[in-house]
Amino acid sequence: MGWNIEGHYVETCNCDFLCPCITSNATAKPTEGECKAALAFQIENGQKDGLKLDGLSFVVLLYSPGPMAEGNLKVGLIIDEHADDNQTEAIKQITSGSEGGPMEFFEPLVTEFAGIEKRPIKFEGEGLNFSVSAGELVNQSIEGLPDADEEAGDPIYLENVPHPANTKLALAKATNSEFHAFGINWEDSTGTRNGHFQRFAWAA
Repeated sequence: MGWNIEGHYVETCNCDFLCPCITSNATAKPTEGECKAALAFQIENGQKDGLKLDGLSFVVLLYSPGPMAEGNLKVGLIIDEHADDNQTEAIKQITSGSEGGPMEFFEPLVTEFAGIEKRPIKFEGEGLNFSVSAGELVNQSIEGLPDADEEAGDPIYLENVPHPANTKLALAKATNSEFHAFGINWEDSTGTRNGHFQRFAWAA
């Protein structure tokens, strides 16, 4: 039957705004020399082989020791505590890239899968402001950059980018970025770090 999931996506990373990975096809050196990122997904509708995934969320924590395109990535997965064992396995397979879809690009670049944690995951926000928490492991908030018509409340978008969430990403700055899991640790609240948000729709 294959699989499909769609919903909302929010990201922060330790790069200064604007993240050079996005504008270089992941070949540029991160601004801190290494990349630490939290990619959060809230599934509105989804299934894998008939197993419903509606309403579940997950966060991919990622560490890259240099330019992402060079590989040696470490990845850990935080999954909604409400997911049962079968749903947990389905999300793991989808995010690993082993079942095809957008994450398939990352599969050969990952050298360490650091495991799975289960936590309550909470998405909040609307317009240009969003936040995501995953228990004590992740707490991130972003503020989108408004386009020329500020009264419309739309963000500036970056298009045709090599990103698994969407090839069109809203630009944002991280008002808070904090994650501590799988040996990947980062904290910043200066408002100068990179963020993105967008809807996503994956299928294979």
